[in-house]
Amino acid sequence: MLRDANAATNIAVTDLSRAREFYEEALGLSPEDPGAHLVTYRTGDSLLFVYRSEFAGTNRATTLTWMVDDVDAEARDLKRRGVTFEHYDLPGTTREGAVHVGGGRRVAWFRDPDGNILSIAAREADND
Repeated sequence: MLRDANAATNIAVTDLSRAREFYEEALGLSPEDPGAHLVTYRTGDSLLFVYRSEFAGTNRATTLTWMVDDVDAEARDLKRRGVTFEHYDLPGTTREGAVHVGGGRRVAWFRDPDGNILSIAAREADND
């Protein structure tokens, strides 16, 4: 059944070479199976397939979220690597630097070179 199966995320890009630079250098991922049209990355127990497509960057919603223990530390590290964070006006949230805080959650959004929206979020909700 699907509830017991692992899932993978697919991210479309226009320029695989440029995408590899971002995913490998800025995000620190290591390719498992680089090909001419698709690169596979393992992140935790998940797979991330980055592939070339003419439809890259057309999704206007979050494509992928990494669940992390410390959003602020991850955001600082990504910023040092050149990642620029998105800022949204969301009801019931405030911002602490790159991190949006609200509803017991801490989340930071950023984009890859094709405009795909990615995020990091706290693994556990704050109880404050």
